[in-house]
Amino acid sequence: MLINNGYLYFLFEHKSYPDRMVALQLLTYMVRIWNRNVNKKLDTHIPMIIPMVLCHGETKWKINPMFSDLILDFDILPKEVKQMIPDYRYLLYDLSQFSDEDIKGNAELMIALSVARDIFKKSGEEFLETIFKAAEALAELDEKETGLEYFETCMRYILTSGPKLTKEQFNTVIRELVLTYKEGSEVTMTLAEVLREEGFEEGIEKGKKDSLSDLAINRLSKKFGIMPAEYQRKIAELDLKMMELLNYEIDNFSIIEDVKKFLAL
Repeated sequence: MLINNGYLYFLFEHKSYPDRMVALQLLTYMVRIWNRNVNKKLDTHIPMIIPMVLCHGETKWKINPMFSDLILDFDILPKEVKQMIPDYRYLLYDLSQFSDEDIKGNAELMIALSVARDIFKKSGEEFLETIFKAAEALAELDEKETGLEYFETCMRYILTSGPKLTKEQFNTVIRELVLTYKEGSEVTMTLAEVLREEGFEEGIEKGKKDSLSDLAINRLSKKFGIMPAEYQRKIAELDLKMMELLNYEIDNFSIIEDVKKFLAL
């Protein structure tokens, strides 16, 4: 029976690779939501939050979705000590395990989930089908302007983060869209030109650097504990070659001083 009015928050976080520290990241977000709610309303209770992680990377997620898994030797701690440590489980949805039939909802949601599922999974040639399905669904929306804006957002994500399309594959996309979604073909050609002017290649390199930086920090945190802010800043400043070398060398580091030495701190 419902006694009091309240709020139900769904907190979504999407990951393109397994991240052991996501439980800590989600808890940080939840505490911020609770603090904001209390500060604004001066309530005596805080709202329920259901944390969800959407994973769409190439590597299968095998991380225990319990916050307590981050606590060293949590399982063997005395019951009295466990009671003083916050714990929760987040819901995990690995999109790579979902078929087209499994993905349901309105057109926008189905497209977003399908693109996220396929973007690291399919080659450029295979990904053409995903683009054509998205265009077909959005072309049929009653709200034409909304559909076109959504298609532009999807294509920007695909062109900057997805499998690199060859010139021939890109031309195939344009030819198909001219027949099935003319407005979409115009948006795609304009977007491609804008990306070239913005420095598309530089953008790709920056995206790769950001991914490698996050990966290195997570791997180091798993091995030595949370990395100090100074270390994280230094890692983010590395060039692409040094970032790749750092990820290669992490397995050879035995103490955190090895990290300090590598970063010249």
